[in-house]
Amino acid sequence: MYLHLGKDVLVRARDVIGIFDMETTTTGELTRAYLKRAEAQSQVTNVSFELPKSFILTRENGVERVYISQIAPSTLQRRLEEGEYTMDEKKRFL
Repeated sequence: MYLHLGKDVLVRARDVIGIFDMETTTTGELTRAYLKRAEAQSQVTNVSFELPKSFILTRENGVERVYISQIAPSTLQRRLEEGEYTMDEKKRFL
């Protein structure tokens, strides 16, 4: 199954390590340092240039990626748990 992160960006649900609230987690020094390092290593994909609400950490084929999304973390988490707005391997919405 795939999770829709916004715009036309999908990630495999099994690759999602965590979904984080941008407002509360980026106040921590370690989180800011992690995001800065990920950006320097070209591991960050900005899904939308709207006000970011969440970042999603994935591991795809052993490589960590960070997606910045305008969708609230609670909405993304619900989509994962309920299968809402997810797609199967044939890119069909479930």
